[in-house]
Amino acid sequence: MTETALQPRERILNAALNLIPFEGWTDKMLAQAVEAAALPQGADALYFPEGVLDLLAFWSEQLNDEAAEALSKLDLGALKIRDKVTQGVLARLEAIGPHEDAARRAMARLSLPDSFLTGRMSATGQLWSAADMIWRAIGDTSTDANYYSKRTILSGVIAASLPVWINDSDPAKEKARAFLDARIANVMQFEKFKWQVKSATKDWPSPASILGSIRYGGLPKFKRRRRRS
Repeated sequence: MTETALQPRERILNAALNLIPFEGWTDKMLAQAVEAAALPQGADALYFPEGVLDLLAFWSEQLNDEAAEALSKLDLGALKIRDKVTQGVLARLEAIGPHEDAARRAMARLSLPDSFLTGRMSATGQLWSAADMIWRAIGDTSTDANYYSKRTILSGVIAASLPVWINDSDPAKEKARAFLDARIANVMQFEKFKWQVKSATKDWPSPASILGSIRYGGLPKFKRRRRRS
């Protein structure tokens, strides 16, 4: 697809990615990107009304789409959950491609106070969206508390792995991959611990039933497991 055939937002983003290593994620850079994309003056306000943070969020969404497409081409059904999650994070990191300096500067821009309360445009919002994309792409269908815990934990893994990835000058990213493997291992240990706690307490009464029993007299009885002789 030629540059002129792309949608205006994509044309602005492509131009911006060439300028960011020199100008950073600034409103000045955004205006220059509009000019470089051969769009009329003021197009930045039309296509990115929230300014450069809007552009940054759009790039993050594009990276999510690229990663999801890459994951759709893998035989995920043959992989264990740990390997699925690892492939998901790798796909998201690899989508950055040659624009690691833009990603590095994006991290710095998102650390400024004006990005803290911007929803999808904040660092937290973008990490959550990336984690959500990965879980959905690998087939997660949870709707209970696990839905939130999985995405929260994976957001932390991505946040920790991103700076290691973009600062690893080795084309094979051996150190970054080893770091990611260690973080995923930590997550799997935590999930195993959660399962053990859930199994050990499955016969316990709920806090609500305990409080109700105290209020109306008596305490609920705990089920005792029979000892094996």
